Amino acid sequence: MSTLTIAIICVFVLGYATIATESFMKIDKAAIALLMFVFCWTLYMFDPAPFVQLMHPDEFTHVTENIPEFVNKVIIEHLGDTSTTLFFLMGAMTIVEIVDQNGGFNWVKDVMKTKSKRGLMWRIAFMTFLLSAILDNLTTSIVMIMILRKLVSSREDRLIYAGLIIISANSGGAFSPIGDVTTIMLWNAGMITAAGVISEILIPSLVSMLIPAFILQYHLKGDLEESVNVADNGESSEDFNATQRKIIFAVGVGGLMFVPIFKSITHLPPFVGIMLVLGMLWTVTEVFYRQLHKVKGGSESFAKRVTSLLSRIDMATILFFLGILMAVACLQEIGVLMQLGSSLNVVFDGNHYAVTGIIGVLSSIVDNVPLVAGSMGMYPVQPGTDMAVDGIFWQLLAYCAGVGGSMLIIGSAAGVVVMGLEKISFGWYMKKITWIAFTGYIAGIACYYVIRTFIFTTPL
Repeated sequence: MSTLTIAIICVFVLGYATIATESFMKIDKAAIALLMFVFCWTLYMFDPAPFVQLMHPDEFTHVTENIPEFVNKVIIEHLGDTSTTLFFLMGAMTIVEIVDQNGGFNWVKDVMKTKSKRGLMWRIAFMTFLLSAILDNLTTSIVMIMILRKLVSSREDRLIYAGLIIISANSGGAFSPIGDVTTIMLWNAGMITAAGVISEILIPSLVSMLIPAFILQYHLKGDLEESVNVADNGESSEDFNATQRKIIFAVGVGGLMFVPIFKSITHLPPFVGIMLVLGMLWTVTEVFYRQLHKVKGGSESFAKRVTSLLSRIDMATILFFLGILMAVACLQEIGVLMQLGSSLNVVFDGNHYAVTGIIGVLSSIVDNVPLVAGSMGMYPVQPGTDMAVDGIFWQLLAYCAGVGGSMLIIGSAAGVVVMGLEKISFGWYMKKITWIAFTGYIAGIACYYVIRTFIFTTPL
């Protein structure tokens, strides 16, 4: 291993450690990820010839006189692959923000109404699970916590519900091609298909939610306090009427569900479908606001129009993904990921249940995005094997990276946001929830083993 390779690895590891300790370092992880990206590729350019010869042997003889130009093309290719994920995320985040700010999720509050604590728990579990598959685990967690605050006044009970929201959000996102950043990455790259991941990962993901919910229900007894007001729908603050809010929900959320169908029909990248939905939703809301302008004479709020909501998109998260994915691409170009993948196969004798299971556990400690990106760089798609499209490895990776993040409260975006909103301590979650989430995680893997062994014995 060359000195330059070691230097690039050190930069990545140092940056990764800084990102993992963001709460202590007080430096935004997006800034570190961007620095990782730039420093790794800058070091690469000091002497790119050996790396090009290793990873692109067929092209090497034709580009020896102009290697920097070839490397620039390689970087642009990686940027193109990364951008499909980034534009998908930006579009999806904007759509969810439009639906949320214009009252599209108000109906969820009505569905949650019940006096029984355990009844509310099961409604929260299934609603979170379903919404997370359509939206994303981060957005779903925020929506559900906001609703939970209106329904439950007891902080002790609310913490139990919050723990279940984290588990349900991560489980729901794992079986959907649009439910989690990692599944979006795998779907965009062609490692999994929408039909394949839904048909084979749905039941394991459901099991990983049901078992923790069954255990947690014994922490809740009796009825909710009568003083809690569940009828507050915020009608007075809404610009649109009930029918218009339902149309916004149908176009936004229904459009998100249509994206996999659009891809299968047109064979265009998923982000194109997202842009279609965003354009339609944008047009619909503008028409509604034009009608509202005529009725109210210009007194409507402009803060909820798409042009204003675009400024609220979390660009720090988008830049984090840009930096981390491009840094991982550099590791791929120096051959480190390929060597690491081969080593893991040797150590575990090709047992992909063990490899992905460990990746899932690691995803509860460190961010699952670089773990999945690294895995995608380690292993190429190999038809007729576990590495085929919708093969055991890629589907298990989608499940383990998504569900595994529930084991620690810092292991997923859902956990981090709930931790901040409800002020849940790391220690409380580890003591009360970790073992329950781990039980569901293992049960889901066992369930997937049964499905692949006795039902889907070959890739779809």
